[in-house]
Amino acid sequence: MSSTEELLKRLGVSIDAGTLRLALTHRSYAYENGGIPTNERLEFLGDSILGFSVTDALYRDNPTLPEGDLAKRRSAVVSTRALAGIGRSLGIGDYIYLGQGEKLTEGKNKASILADTMEALIGATYVSNDIETARQLVMRLIGPLLKDAAALGAGTDWKTSIQELAASRQLGTIYYAVEGAGPDHARTFKAVLNIGGKPYGNGSGHSKKEAEQEAAADAWRQLSPSAGAAVASASEGTSPESSRSV
Repeated sequence: MSSTEELLKRLGVSIDAGTLRLALTHRSYAYENGGIPTNERLEFLGDSILGFSVTDALYRDNPTLPEGDLAKRRSAVVSTRALAGIGRSLGIGDYIYLGQGEKLTEGKNKASILADTMEALIGATYVSNDIETARQLVMRLIGPLLKDAAALGAGTDWKTSIQELAASRQLGTIYYAVEGAGPDHARTFKAVLNIGGKPYGNGSGHSKKEAEQEAAADAWRQLSPSAGAAVASASEGTSPESSRSV
């Protein structure tokens, strides 16, 4: 497992060692190690902080937007897919404590595990610091995506989004290379999205469609300037211009 100091540097926050380890402890690992505490309570806490922070930013930055549209934009940026994409960009999967079963099925790349761990890390940031520090972390990570939320909408079809983005930049033809592995009852798929013969995104899932969507989301975040700023600003520990001043 990689050094947690590097993880904290990427996040731009300080979290005490015990709380950080708890935030990274998946239930599969806890089960195999005598039922030790898991990150689920921190995930519960982080989910609420994430929801409030994004809702607050949307409300303040869009004074004339109806409630329904605000809800759609919030859904787009706090979805499992969006959170997993951010977690994958930050390399969160390399730090998660997983049971042997999850390791064998590439649990560190599963969208649900990555998203849940991101929420747990937000919760851990609050526990080790305060609500404002946790909110600033959320805005560094999610803030840049808010600029694109109107176009993305709820239930984002990343394959369509990346196709439109690639076409607008004349990058070339999109092709997905997908490979499956594992037994039929626990089969996983990995996808690599190529544009103009160059790899731009990686994804995994329990179906080809899910893996391709994850790869498309990964590629979109790399190619979209505002989305890419999320990872850079988090690593620098500074708030992006697209987020509300703190």
